[in-house]
Amino acid sequence: MSYSDALMITSGDEGLVRAIGLRRLIASIVNVTIGAGIFVLPAIVADGLGAAAPLAYVFCAAAMVLILICFATAGSRVSLTGGLYAYVTVAFGRYVGFLTGILYTLASIFAVASVASAFAGSLAAVWPLLAAPAARAVIIAGLFALLALVNIRGVTPSGRVIETVTVAKLLPLVVLIGAGLLYIGRHGSAMHVDPSWPPASALGRTAMLLIFAFIGVEIALVPSGEIRDPARTVPRALFAALGITTIVYVALQYVAQALLGAELPAHAMAPLADAAGEVLGPRGRLLILGGAVVSMFGYVSGDMLGTPRAFFAFGRDGILPRVFARVHPRFHTPDASIGVYAIFVATLAISSSFTQLAVLANVASLSLYLLCVAGSWELQRRDVRTSGAPFSSPGGPIVPIAASAAILWLLAHATARELGIEALVLGVASVFYAIRKAPTSSRPDVEPGV
Repeated sequence: MSYSDALMITSGDEGLVRAIGLRRLIASIVNVTIGAGIFVLPAIVADGLGAAAPLAYVFCAAAMVLILICFATAGSRVSLTGGLYAYVTVAFGRYVGFLTGILYTLASIFAVASVASAFAGSLAAVWPLLAAPAARAVIIAGLFALLALVNIRGVTPSGRVIETVTVAKLLPLVVLIGAGLLYIGRHGSAMHVDPSWPPASALGRTAMLLIFAFIGVEIALVPSGEIRDPARTVPRALFAALGITTIVYVALQYVAQALLGAELPAHAMAPLADAAGEVLGPRGRLLILGGAVVSMFGYVSGDMLGTPRAFFAFGRDGILPRVFARVHPRFHTPDASIGVYAIFVATLAISSSFTQLAVLANVASLSLYLLCVAGSWELQRRDVRTSGAPFSSPGGPIVPIAASAAILWLLAHATARELGIEALVLGVASVFYAIRKAPTSSRPDVEPGV
């Protein structure tokens, strides 16, 4: 029974420790999914769809169910560090895997740099002295330095940080949901109910924005080489996290619209904080603002656990210099990848030069998902296995086809400029790949039943 190239890839993970269990993986997915976006998205969604806003959440959740089934299929068959990059590499070979890594890197780097910048801005809103450029730079540099040190010391301490932050970010949201529902029950709702179905174009544009609230799973799946019993843990964690996330999102949208009514779109800066002010007063508003800061910190901490492992996978597979595949002899973590990534993203956040390419984040994420959906079917077709009995997608090719259709429908609402920029980046990346071409074969030959 030969693993061929997949065995060679797996051997690169031997220094890592499988310390991420079901609870920790669920917390990690929820943490990176419920990020800074949900604190402002309710106003944007209400502006686009009015009282029909919950439909966008339902559509995005349904699309994510299809996508996550494909992720679960791939993740249970390829338990390698690199997440979606590793799945697609084993399915289609190193070149397509490389482009997957580029898409992932684009989406995650600019997203986390943006959140880190917003984190510094939120602190400055509370303490104006922190608005000075030097103070802002110190905050961002300190944030990434702290998280880099925590992650280098091991997956277990970084996982504990994520679990703690996840609880801290969810608590204010749960308080708002509970207090809001009680208030609505006593005083009624200010939301005007419109039974008409919104135009498909409006639903598409809104869903294209809202899908950001559901994106982030790929970050939590990158350290797959450090997940215990991935064939069982990955599928269970994915669906549990999606269920938690969807319930929280729909409840928050309903409470915000019921409390602020038609005025919700006017509260674009802090809709949830303003909704909390309606039922809990100034202290409630401050609680939600504090929760937003914690949420941003949690998102960055989750990204620091996941994305540097993509750099590790690039180094392991010969795309980047081998130093990126170095594992710390004491802590058994990819310390070089973590350190370089922290410095790079902190520099982007401080300079804010990343904003010109921020529009690529949504298109890059959906393109990344499309490749993984196709890869999941290819892995299942070839019966690739690297750890335990795999999870199989029900209905054969029906789920991957439906998931691909949902992704393509969302991408159809992107602008030509966004698609053009992504095509340009992938073209440049292809030239780099041709120059730096990995020395091994272009397609891992994993035998069926491996």
